[in-house]
Amino acid sequence: MSLAPRPVRFLHIKDGKTYTSLYGKGDLSITPAKVPLFARWDSEDQFIEIRIASSFIQTVAQETLDINPDHLELVPKFRTRDPQIEAIALMLLGELQQESLGGKLYIDSLTNVLAVHLLRRYAVAHSNLSIDQGGLPQHQLLQVLDYISDHLDQDIKLVDLAALIGMSQFHFSHLFKQSIGIAPYQYLLQQRIERAKQLLKQTDQSIMEIAFSCGFNSHSHLSKQFRQFTGITPKAYRTH
Repeated sequence: MSLAPRPVRFLHIKDGKTYTSLYGKGDLSITPAKVPLFARWDSEDQFIEIRIASSFIQTVAQETLDINPDHLELVPKFRTRDPQIEAIALMLLGELQQESLGGKLYIDSLTNVLAVHLLRRYAVAHSNLSIDQGGLPQHQLLQVLDYISDHLDQDIKLVDLAALIGMSQFHFSHLFKQSIGIAPYQYLLQQRIERAKQLLKQTDQSIMEIAFSCGFNSHSHLSKQFRQFTGITPKAYRTH
């Protein structure tokens, strides 16, 4: 599952079939055991990879869901969204990073929940590789993402983004959310916060200067949005 703040171009070759797409935060791939897989991405990426032993999945299928494991097969996915898997993955990641007391039991519990969810939603007798369709064409999406990245310090309006690729605002918003998983305004705010985090760590600019260079209209505006995203203030993040 991707954790990248900005989507990256991703290539998968699964069982001899090739798929390419932009992978954004929360996008995930499901690969059953014994399916040959090659993956490549063309820019810096962050992701979490969870591997579950097929024997464990089979045990859960038989003991918990009363499914005959001999006839069990999971549906491979190249790029899809699943809020439950995303939540479980982030909880697993948080637990591994904290190394809390009782962590092993907590991880085992989450793994069981994940296995049951995979079986309920993705288990079939026979399956073919599938890829979710929809969203903006990749070249148009890249054009919009590059525009946002290059103009974070400016007042970017939905009408401007839609006009870039000659669409109505409504149509653009719908297709953008299909492509990225979040609305344009949410993505814009996310990118402004990511840029602010970068500047706080890598430069000596004042928080006021950083606020303006990232498109916020004041120190307090940046602080409010930054705290909502990260749980701490820009000042605390810089000294953390």
